[in-house]
Amino acid sequence: MTSPLLRTLPYASDSPLAVLLGIAADVVGPDDDEQREDAATAAAHHVYYAYASTLARVVDAIDWQGYPAATGDDRRHEPSAVAWLDGGAWLHHTLRITEQDGATDVLTLIVPCTCGHGYVDITLDTEDAMVEILTDLAPTHGRSPHLTDGPVDCGSVRAVPTLRQLCR
Repeated sequence: MTSPLLRTLPYASDSPLAVLLGIAADVVGPDDDEQREDAATAAAHHVYYAYASTLARVVDAIDWQGYPAATGDDRRHEPSAVAWLDGGAWLHHTLRITEQDGATDVLTLIVPCTCGHGYVDITLDTEDAMVEILTDLAPTHGRSPHLTDGPVDCGSVRAVPTLRQLCR
């Protein structure tokens, strides 16, 4: 049996609170397709303005593939976009959103390791830093040198399974 208190609203149906609650109930976040498009647009915009002399010359807006937000590993991952660079390397872009800072662009260069078993992710802060990193990667043709005297450093990004591994 429903309580008499729940049968009547504690406010008028046309009050500001009722209107606001109605608006909140009607507001639905962007769907997956909108998130994908927004993520790709944000990535292209960031590269165009922050990497105008380098990445913007070789990565077009159409090269970005957007992905919707996801929840995994007990964390919520914001929508993101990736752009393939060839040679096993790609870019990953997302907006890191915090209450203190708002939205901050995070661009990551992901390159294969010279050992052939994994990838290394390198957060790019500026265009100059990216050029310096690419200069360091040039002798290994865009691969991250594997540390031989330390722990394995290529586990930050797991390799995509091959079709053969998926069919097992």
